Formats: sequence, C-alpha cells, structure tokens
Amino acid sequence: MAVSNTVQLITYADRLGGDLPGLARLLRSDAFTGAFGGVHVLPFFTPYDGADAGFDPVDHTAVDPRLGTWDDVRDLAETHDVVVDLIVNHVSADSEAFRDVRERGEASPSYPMFLTMSSVFPDGAREEDLARIYRPRPGLPFAALRLGGRLRYVWTTFTPQQIDIDVRSARGRDYLTSILDAVAAAGVRLVRLDAVGYAVKTPGTTSFMTPETFAFIEEFTAQARERGVDVLVEVHSYYRRQIEIAERVDLVYDFALPPLVLHALYTGDGSALADWLRERPRNAVTVLDTHDGIGVIDVGPDQTVEPGEQERPGLLTPEQIDELVEGIHARTGGASARATGGAASNLDLYQVNSTYYDALGRDDRRYLAARAIQLFTPGIPQVYYVGALAGANDVALLEHTGVGRDINRHHYTADEIAADLDRPVVRALIALCRFRNTFPAFDGDVDVTLDGSLLTLVRRGEEVPDAVATVRVDLTTGETSLEWSGPGGSGRTDDLIE
Repeated sequence: MAVSNTVQLITYADRLGGDLPGLARLLRSDAFTGAFGGVHVLPFFTPYDGADAGFDPVDHTAVDPRLGTWDDVRDLAETHDVVVDLIVNHVSADSEAFRDVRERGEASPSYPMFLTMSSVFPDGAREEDLARIYRPRPGLPFAALRLGGRLRYVWTTFTPQQIDIDVRSARGRDYLTSILDAVAAAGVRLVRLDAVGYAVKTPGTTSFMTPETFAFIEEFTAQARERGVDVLVEVHSYYRRQIEIAERVDLVYDFALPPLVLHALYTGDGSALADWLRERPRNAVTVLDTHDGIGVIDVGPDQTVEPGEQERPGLLTPEQIDELVEGIHARTGGASARATGGAASNLDLYQVNSTYYDALGRDDRRYLAARAIQLFTPGIPQVYYVGALAGANDVALLEHTGVGRDINRHHYTADEIAADLDRPVVRALIALCRFRNTFPAFDGDVDVTLDGSLLTLVRRGEEVPDAVATVRVDLTTGETSLEWSGPGGSGRTDDLIE
C-alpha cells in the first residue's frame, strides 16, 4: 500500500487555501500539523471551475494555472500523501479532441475515442435494451449533437457537457495512460477512479459494474501499480457489490457508513450500523462527507435487479431511508430539501445535499460521536474540508448558483478558517484526528459490540499488540467516551469536546 494509514483531508484548493501553494501552507501550519497525513485535492485540472466543478476537464493533464503547477503538486507530495481524481468516464465537450470531432465527425482522428449510441448498439437498440441501462438521473444517457454536420446521439452518462470516452479504444486507452503518467510523475500516491462504474458500455446489460467493468478496473489498476500508484474505486451502488469490488482493487469507499451513522444517531438503534461494521470490507476509505451529497442508494435495495429476479434488500428498509431523509431535512430547517432531489439543478437524485454538521442539527457532541465512529472504523479515514471545520450549510451560495451541491462547498476566507479553528468542536475533531494518526492501535481490526443503545468499538494494534483504544457511544444521547492504553501510558476522557 502506497498511502499511509492516517487521516486524509478532502478539499478543493481554491475553496480552502486559495490555490495549491496556499493549501500546502495551511496543511503545514501549526493548526493542522499532525491532523492529516494525506490530502485528496479535488480536480485542479484545466479548468477547475467548469460545468461540474472540475469534473469535466478540458485538459486532464494540465494543472489550471490559476491554481498552480505540477511542481506545486510535487511539493505537496513531499509532506502529504496526495490523492487526485482520474475522471475515466468522460471529458469536457470543450476539450480539443471533442471539438475536432464536432467539426470533422468520423474524419477526426479522435472520433474513435468517444461513444455514440450506434457505436455501442451497431445493430440498433430495442426499447428493453435502453430501459435496462442504469443511470443515476432520469432519462436516457444520450445528447443529440451534430458531429461533422450530422446529427448523432452521443453517450453522455451525466450531462451533455461531459462526453463519455470509449475506454476500450486505442485513443481512449492512450488518453487515460497520459493522465496516469502525469500524476505519477508528480508524486501522487493514490488515484480515485471517478464514476468508473459507468465506464464500460455493454449492449444488453445495465452497463454498470458489469464483468466488463471489473475487467477494465483490474487492467487499469495493474497499470497504476506499475507506476507506484494505488487505486481507489468510486462507485455508489448496492452494498454487496461494494464488497465484491473490494476483493479486486486496492481501496473502495465505504459510502454506506454516512447514512448508517446518521440513522443510528437519529433513532438510537445501532443494529444496522453494527452489522455493517462487522461485514464491511477492511480495504476501504471511510467518509462521512464528501464534495457530493450524503448517499442513500448505498444502504438501499439493489437498483439493478432484472424483471423476474428476486429482490435484494438493503442495509436499511425503504421506510427507514425515507425517515432518514426527512430527518436530515428537519434538522437542517428545510435547507437540505431545497438543495436535493429535483430542486436546484441536481445531478444525482440519490444523494441528500447538506453538510454533515447540519445533518446532525449542529449538535457538537453528536457530531464528534459520528467522527469517533468513523475514525475507529477500519480503513483510511477522509474528512471533507467543510466537515473538518464543522461547517454549516451555505444557503447563500446555493441561492447564488442554484446548484444543490454548492450548499456543502463553501469558499473559506482566511478569517473564517481562523475563527473556526478556535471553536471547541473543531479543536476536538483535530485532536481526535491526531490521536488516530499517532496511537498505534489502528492497524488492527475492530471488535464491535452493541448493548441497547451503547455502541462500543475496540481497536487493537498488530505491530504493537499492547496498544488498545476503545470508544463508547451512547447513540441515544450522543455521549462519547474514549479510553486508551499502551506502551506509552493510558488515559480516558468522557467528553471529547473538553
């Protein structure tokens, strides 16, 4: 494993530090020293502020000069494990390659790099073929665009601004290899395969996490490992599929954890959470919040069940998921409802847009309880920059842009960062991260017990067997205690915020 078992920060360079050098200075400041061993820098490619906040790159091999250079990425990698996104499914409609296809059509050398309806369905598609395609948004994944003057249906899984790549074509493979070479040369330790579940289109299937998709992931992972880079797979899907994915890759996200922790702290019932903590893959990146919303599809029933197949239930029932979503809306005073679903130009209908702090009603102790559960869960923890500062929903930004996910994408000024770092809940969270990074009990597995509403997680060291750390959370009240013992001594606190 190329990356260390320490807490990582997820952030946009421009929204926290202003640019890449500013982010490096902040991470190396006294306030953050020791809190984060790595940083997932969200897309800093050209342009970082496109139609989908950098996830629609025009040039995926170039750092946007407004943010810095590859040398700045290389400098950051000197002190932190750097994680970057590889957007393998699509490129911007404004990319040089697709602009040439728009102009010249099939005469363009770049034409084979992109997918159309006819390139996937050369013999035509029946209604049932199209209905089977899995997509996280309503409607079909095609945009009617003129290529060389001829109207074509171009494959666009997400938006018409994001044109899907044929990852099995020579042009597509060369393009993805060029990105991998660029990030590896900059000292990047881990790449996140964004939306990889949709990357391979196979007629007659859902075109989502098919055997062909797994084959592509395995092939790309081998290519990355040759360059000393690990691979993190980003897929929102049925929980058993995540377990299957974990067996084939370096790391997967534990996207089931955020809704399960909320459900447990809302209801006092930790049974679903405890069951998942015992079953989940250990080679996971744990999150409570990211640049996207709080996913609910990850704890729901399998959405890809074919007609006639037996239903596959989720970790929560549909009724529990409905109550969870309504609970978020209630605790955010309705702000999350304004930013979610059909509202506010949302791309993903299966995610609730809110900061995690607001989703817990800005209750400092419950928030720290949630973070303690996350940090005690096996895997590499990632904390989103808004969550690191216990940030509230940015309703003003939502109203300004009309983009639902912007409610959780605040632009921090230096004064705001300084003020938040002085808040007890933020100081406590950073202290908890430092403890997670330095106490030698977190390289082993976890023992999970649930006694009524009392959830207990115990971590024991592998390299240092005498190191034991225990967290106890009363899910009804949010009261949390932390106890530890090891070669360096022992201690206990019954209030993380003090």
